[in-house]
Amino acid sequence: MQKRNYQREMEQTIEQIVKNEKVPRLLLHSCCAPCSSYVLELLSRYFRITLLYYNPNISPREEFEKRAQELRSLVDRMPTANPVEVLVSKYRPEEFYEAVGGLENCPEGGERCEVCYRLRLTEAARIAGEKGFDYFTTTLSISPLKNAEKLNAIGSELSKVYGIPYFYSDFKKKAGYQRSIELSREYDLYRQDFCGCVFSKAEQEAKRREAHAKQN
Repeated sequence: MQKRNYQREMEQTIEQIVKNEKVPRLLLHSCCAPCSSYVLELLSRYFRITLLYYNPNISPREEFEKRAQELRSLVDRMPTANPVEVLVSKYRPEEFYEAVGGLENCPEGGERCEVCYRLRLTEAARIAGEKGFDYFTTTLSISPLKNAEKLNAIGSELSKVYGIPYFYSDFKKKAGYQRSIELSREYDLYRQDFCGCVFSKAEQEAKRREAHAKQN
């Protein structure tokens, strides 16, 4: 079966929005400021955006708060065609640990990550439905390490459950990821080297130790 071209689907949705001459409201789940930078630059031309910072996977609290503040700072400094707001959820790490219970030893990018995607996208869909947004989506697909196929499939499922259109995307395409790096440098954004959870951090540290051992 041929893979869906989510980049093209995104472009088609944008074309339709432009034709309608109405600026819809988008609830955009954000994992961090660097990943949001290019997505904001692109989508704020067509949407009034509310960035939802709901990431109970991030640990510790200090890391969670640092990333939230960096996101607010980016929105304050970055010029956008349409208004952008930031909605920061309470820090509730127990929701993440409950969701991924039994999957602690899964490798990065595996089943545990898929459960984490669903947890965060479910909250985005719920809020989008409650507050009457026109679309919801996530910045997560900008990362080369995140599975856009799975993200869009989950978004499609939740769209049916909550009755809110999911904005299909693969933001890493057409040099989107590279542009996020450029914008991160331009705005001097804090860039972390792990996704945020204790499991990804442990995996990154293990890789560093292994690389260091090979050098010595």
